Amino acid sequence: MRHTISVLVENKFGVLARVAGLFSARGYNIASLAVSETFDSQISYMTIVVEAKDEKVLEQINKQLNKLIDVITVTDFTKKDHLDRELVLVKVNCLAKDKQALEGLFDKFVGKIIQTKDNTAIIEAIGDQEQVKALLGALDKFGVKELVRTGKLVIRK
Repeated sequence: MRHTISVLVENKFGVLARVAGLFSARGYNIASLAVSETFDSQISYMTIVVEAKDEKVLEQINKQLNKLIDVITVTDFTKKDHLDRELVLVKVNCLAKDKQALEGLFDKFVGKIIQTKDNTAIIEAIGDQEQVKALLGALDKFGVKELVRTGKLVIRK
């Protein structure tokens, strides 16, 4: 099962490497990782999505994270009421005749075409992971040329 964990850390050199090292040293794969400063430039917010087979593994991850000196708080959002979003940028084939059909997708999905050039469109979209997955499925018919994603971001309701 995938679990979403947020980690509030001191914004110092090497903290990200120590957190990532904790996961790799124990053989846990990080499925998604997003990190940025908070409103306070001295503190960063990490959102980590990790595959954990059971609650004992997740408990071990939380305990190990809390032992790191630069960690302020650790929150497991898996069973908490929260919102999550992901940003995706997608480059697709888009002939002039296809542009209206492409724009029509955004009646269903939160996104927009941010650039068209040389029979190519770049799309920006935001949604939870299921919405992003559905959008990518809908974009298959246009031919996806390139794709980048932020990874999951999460906040408590």
